Amino acid sequence: MIISTMRQGGKDFRGNDRIATALVLEGNLGIRISDVVQLRPCDFVNDGGRYRLAIREQKTGKKRTFTVPTMVYQYIVDYCQRHNVGSEERMFPVTTRAIQKHLAIVCDFLGYSGIGTHSFRKWYATEIYRDSGYDIVLVQRLLQHSSTATTQRYIGLEPQRIEQAIEGHAKLI
Repeated sequence: MIISTMRQGGKDFRGNDRIATALVLEGNLGIRISDVVQLRPCDFVNDGGRYRLAIREQKTGKKRTFTVPTMVYQYIVDYCQRHNVGSEERMFPVTTRAIQKHLAIVCDFLGYSGIGTHSFRKWYATEIYRDSGYDIVLVQRLLQHSSTATTQRYIGLEPQRIEQAIEGHAKLI
């Protein structure tokens, strides 16, 4: 709902396909929005029939190289063609702060609270966690967290586990 509203616009704001696409990439690649805004088409390299992305994370300085799903790569190509983005140009000539502001406007319009750009990275982590059969080590490695405890807090496992324990313990005697 957030992405489609961001693309279409609302009563008091114009649609913005660039910002919507940046958030879609954050949610599908699992990289921070500060890294998304630095992406250029030439950063996606064909490597034997698949596409790879190698970045140095802005926040941590860590290198990260990973495969980009074909569907996501095609989405990027389509976006770049629609917006006439050259191979060496930044795909999103906006600041992280501009994306945060626009997201806040859209979420306010929709009546959502507690959602920021980082929510898309957390969504990615939670989906990978669930789709991998609850492999927390895999998610830790994808996010480059230093410990599984960090990853568990990141995707909100502690509150979920507490609630499950309480529900599982309930026995009427």
